[in-house]
Amino acid sequence: MTNRLLLFVCGCAALAASPCLRAGETRATAQSQDPSNCWELTLESGYLWEVGHSTSIPYEIIPTQLVLRTPIMWTWWEDENGAKLIVRNRFALLTETITVGPEDYYFGASAAPSIELWSPSRDVSLFASAGGGVGVTNSDTNHQGLGQDFILNWFAEVGVRKQLRNNMSVMVAAYFTHHSDGNMNQPNPGIDALGFTVGLGWRF
Repeated sequence: MTNRLLLFVCGCAALAASPCLRAGETRATAQSQDPSNCWELTLESGYLWEVGHSTSIPYEIIPTQLVLRTPIMWTWWEDENGAKLIVRNRFALLTETITVGPEDYYFGASAAPSIELWSPSRDVSLFASAGGGVGVTNSDTNHQGLGQDFILNWFAEVGVRKQLRNNMSVMVAAYFTHHSDGNMNQPNPGIDALGFTVGLGWRF
């Protein structure tokens, strides 16, 4: 009799706990599928035009980047409907083809925070980043253009991302970049280029 009672009590407890377990599994699945909290790898490219006054050279650049964004590092704000403002890390490998200018290329890397505003449905997000890094170019030895091979880079971007099926996304952004030697040489001409980028992303 005692064994049957124990079995009955255990069975009732299991039935009572199963909805909670299913709810926990649902929440865990939803969090794992949340595109704002996944690793994301994007391939981005576009076109930039010189807009500054530090050089008389009318630079034009094709920037191509392989960008890695991390899961959420910090949730800045979230409302009751699920919209949220978050901060992720953004790391990029850069390759730039200089189509107008004395240099031919720029290879580098950069890092920055990625501040992102996500819709409650998680299918659309706005993002902004500002940061910098280092790289190399084939500079002109007559101190025209950038003046030396080792060059610093700074950038800022503001864009929008649209989620697609199969863990993919597309994005478009306004993109600004500045290249210079940080006053390591004189004169210190630099590039201030503004344009756009488009990208295709994969989350994992």
